[in-house]
Amino acid sequence: MAKILVCDDDREIVEAIDIYLTQEGYEVLKAYDGQEALGVLKANDVDLLVIDVMMPRLDGIRATLKIREENNIPIIILSAKSEDADKILGLNVGADDYVTKPFNPLELVARVKSQLRRYTQLGSTAKETDAAVYTTGGLSINDDLKEVTVDGEPVKLTPIEYNILLLLVKNQGKVFSIEQIYENIWNEDAIGADNTVAVHIRHIREKIEINPKDPRYLKVVWGVGYKVEKL
Repeated sequence: MAKILVCDDDREIVEAIDIYLTQEGYEVLKAYDGQEALGVLKANDVDLLVIDVMMPRLDGIRATLKIREENNIPIIILSAKSEDADKILGLNVGADDYVTKPFNPLELVARVKSQLRRYTQLGSTAKETDAAVYTTGGLSINDDLKEVTVDGEPVKLTPIEYNILLLLVKNQGKVFSIEQIYENIWNEDAIGADNTVAVHIRHIREKIEINPKDPRYLKVVWGVGYKVEKL
């Protein structure tokens, strides 16, 4: 049974999310500000976090930033429709997805399931024999072990970042549009996907490139999309 931490200073929203997630068989933990969420994470093995942006003591953005210092669990941020900048900022500091308020609880449940599925796949290990290894230059992905290295050094990616990089590395030289990347990774129509994809691409570059502004591996093809060079 996956443990989901739900953090929002609006207790009614927390209770509503609790009802829907519990019906799906998840165990729900609750927090009402970012500081409390950090304490719950330290005391429990949490599989996914749903966190609001605007909260007292420690807001969702700063809490996500602190969590990402040592934890790669999927994070879904909740943000009001008028707070587009907060959505992008949330992705910038390490959130995997966002849901706008007011939201359809069934959409949130679907996104929780999707993120957990990716996280479970990323965390699973396989035998090293016959490992599916994809390389280009000094960049290597072992898809059985879910490991990424650059020049022999391990690189820590979130599940979304890993899946984007794997898609591009498995198709070296092929250009993927933002819409194609989004639909392949999120398995839904790419509506307003530009910023979401761009933020994750930037994170990947910061982790695999010596100079993210002059990338060796993950290239932009202006007006078309992104590709990983075949080296």
